[in-house]
Amino acid sequence: MLYLKAANHEDVEKEYFFVRDLPVDENGFLNEWHGILREEFEEKALNTMIAYEKGENLPEGYVPETFLFLWDDEEIVGEFRIRHHLCESLRTGAGHIGYFVSKEYRGRGYGTEGLRLTLQMAKQIVPEDEIYLRVNKDNPASLRVMLKNGGYIHHEDEEKYYVRIRKNGVE
Repeated sequence: MLYLKAANHEDVEKEYFFVRDLPVDENGFLNEWHGILREEFEEKALNTMIAYEKGENLPEGYVPETFLFLWDDEEIVGEFRIRHHLCESLRTGAGHIGYFVSKEYRGRGYGTEGLRLTLQMAKQIVPEDEIYLRVNKDNPASLRVMLKNGGYIHHEDEEKYYVRIRKNGVE
């Protein structure tokens, strides 16, 4: 069974290994905790993830952000993040949602289903009428995931597509 679960202390062991092994930058999905030690993950990284969801201890210019792990039964296969509202840097940049699916699980529908589940949550959190996403042009698989979930290319630049998904599900 596929489901999303917010970062939490009960699943610290599996969350730790997933985050530790997630690359620093995978197609624009950034992980500041790559290679982190177990103790530091539990004491700092995990607490930061949980605090950010509540809007606590945010660095200047950040907005509240929910860190979600995509589980397939007892295994974490991906991470999805919802930024709760847009600030100027998100409006012109990364947008509301970022996601990563582990390489060994790609091409099997996890991204599409994970984004669908994330959008259900985001539509309850995000005040804007559209969900903003961004994808590298050299990542056509991720663009297909967004389009399958009702996205459309709003605009593009040399390196990225900027995708929007209407909250009411109508293009």
